[in-house]
Amino acid sequence: MGTVEKAFQVIEQVVSHQGKGLLFSDVVSKTALPKATTHRILKSLVRLGYLRFEEETGRYFGDLRLSFLGSEVTSHFDLKRYIRPHLLRLQAETKHTCHLGIRNGTVGVYLDKIESSKAFGIKLFSEVGRSFPLHGTGMGKALLAFLDPEQRKEILSGRLEVFTLNTITDPAKLERELKRIRSCGYAVDREEITRGIMCVAAPIMNGEGEVLAAISVTFPAYIDKDRGIAQEIKAVTGCASAITGLLAEREATAERR
Repeated sequence: MGTVEKAFQVIEQVVSHQGKGLLFSDVVSKTALPKATTHRILKSLVRLGYLRFEEETGRYFGDLRLSFLGSEVTSHFDLKRYIRPHLLRLQAETKHTCHLGIRNGTVGVYLDKIESSKAFGIKLFSEVGRSFPLHGTGMGKALLAFLDPEQRKEILSGRLEVFTLNTITDPAKLERELKRIRSCGYAVDREEITRGIMCVAAPIMNGEGEVLAAISVTFPAYIDKDRGIAQEIKAVTGCASAITGLLAEREATAERR
């Protein structure tokens, strides 16, 4: 493995744990690189501004230069531009914050976000270009559920991080959850990454039935207790289905040209 590959391996591991950051020992453990090599790569990435070292906690995080590069890519991504009008309509219908996300290796990445005008007293940490865990979010589970079984197995072979008491970290239980998602066509995050916050997500497919992205609506958990989430499920699945259909038509039209 060359130096560039090792550097990207370090970056991917740190960014996939952006919420809490990684200790030096964690990076060594997760990458299986020699300590001296890991230290040299981390030092270079911090110096270049791609990673940030927090002295108080001894943890590494993705830094602004990395975020800038990600934002530059995602801001020009055609899928985002195509789906945004549908996401705007979904937000107008539900009045909730809406997201568009894609899978990037072992993590998800926020591609677009339409904020709700109602704060509901909660703060969301989702930002365009920021990563999110696949096993602990609605969009992540929607992306995972429709992957090839071998791909899914490879992604879930590592340790599944705990975010709240509701985070699903047992592989067998998570597989049952993903099977349910494939059956019903949508995923629900029941306070699995942030206490007090739920979301409903659904996959967007291409013409060959492969998952391209996922969309979601995010809202306070008390809404489920007060009236249920049937409205959110209907809105999200309807929007995802409409986008999938239009993308299939677009692909078919392109093939006929």
